[in-house]
Amino acid sequence: MGIINDDGYRKVIDRQYREMLAQCKTHMDEVERTLPEPIEDFQLLLKERGVSRRNFIKWTAVMTGALMLPPMFRPMVARAAENFSRLPVVWLHFAECTGCSESLLRTSYPNIDSILLDTISLEYHETLMAAAGDQAEQNLEKALHDFPGKFICVIEGALPTGLDGKYLTLGPKGKTGLELAKEVTSKAAAVVCIGSCSAFGNVQAARPNPTDAKSISEALNIKTVNIAGCPPNPINFVGTVLHYLMFGALPALDNLGRPVWAYGKRIHDYCERRPHYDAGEYVEEWGDEGAKKGWCLYKMGCKGPYTYANCGRIRFNDAISWPIMGGHGCMGCTESGFWDTMAPLEKPVSQAGIGVVGGEHTIDKIGIALTGLTVAGIAAHAGLSAFRHGKCDKGE
Repeated sequence: MGIINDDGYRKVIDRQYREMLAQCKTHMDEVERTLPEPIEDFQLLLKERGVSRRNFIKWTAVMTGALMLPPMFRPMVARAAENFSRLPVVWLHFAECTGCSESLLRTSYPNIDSILLDTISLEYHETLMAAAGDQAEQNLEKALHDFPGKFICVIEGALPTGLDGKYLTLGPKGKTGLELAKEVTSKAAAVVCIGSCSAFGNVQAARPNPTDAKSISEALNIKTVNIAGCPPNPINFVGTVLHYLMFGALPALDNLGRPVWAYGKRIHDYCERRPHYDAGEYVEEWGDEGAKKGWCLYKMGCKGPYTYANCGRIRFNDAISWPIMGGHGCMGCTESGFWDTMAPLEKPVSQAGIGVVGGEHTIDKIGIALTGLTVAGIAAHAGLSAFRHGKCDKGE
């Protein structure tokens, strides 16, 4: 087998991306031909909300890079954004606090991500819709009838499986959460779990777990894309939906079902307090001189070294801040079972080493063991890998 030099390798990658781009264009043509007309004129909406064309172009460049795609895909990201409201969405709520929906709704001024979420085609959402009772049930039945195999099922909340699911009953017909989830997901094009409750079970599944609550994938034995977090950042949801619109497939996922583009790096790797960690400068107690100087919060229980997420890069509250920047350590909420494995939340994990002598080596090993970071080698080919695996093959 011959050795490909750097120039040859670049040509191979460029050819693969151009093939992806052609496939993306073909799929977007199909989306525009087969899915419902946009609910609103996206460009007009941007203008009304005070978002300039220049800012929209900047946003497409940022989102293209975030999705680990080359610049040639920027027009496709823009096109997917303009067709965002074509994609029907059925949003289910199970055992949860509705914090994930609240996170999507709480924006102080209209940025592009919030505008996209404002235009999303919600065919069914128990918290936001005006309908109730039989009328709400009819809306759900109509969505399943009108868009079989074309809608995205978004699920918020864990599924109690004890007593054959009777710990959670919903709707005028008294269906269990398990029955409803099986019915809807079986007809969906893809299943997106938003928040750590639906992705991993979260606090409902924490010990002793009397209702036998489980993640959606575990309870139903299906493949899901997990937008982990308690709550997750809305940008991670928007990016995943854009990817699906562009390619008709889920983005590349890690071994916990999370999109690699959003969860491929540790909190620790992009933390603004990382230099203090490397220098052995730690906050020893709340309010001490180290806290005032912005030193590392590891000794106060920060779980950043074991947690994979992009919180430090995209931040929250219109990208103003995030927990560590605000003065509290990471809780590890994007990791499976964090209520049990990361406890107590304001003390270090007992078996982890810290400090400049051997500490980072120990923490790296623990982080890798906890999350099984085996996906680094495919990160550069995330879009290609997802496309080649075809449509969302729930459970295949």
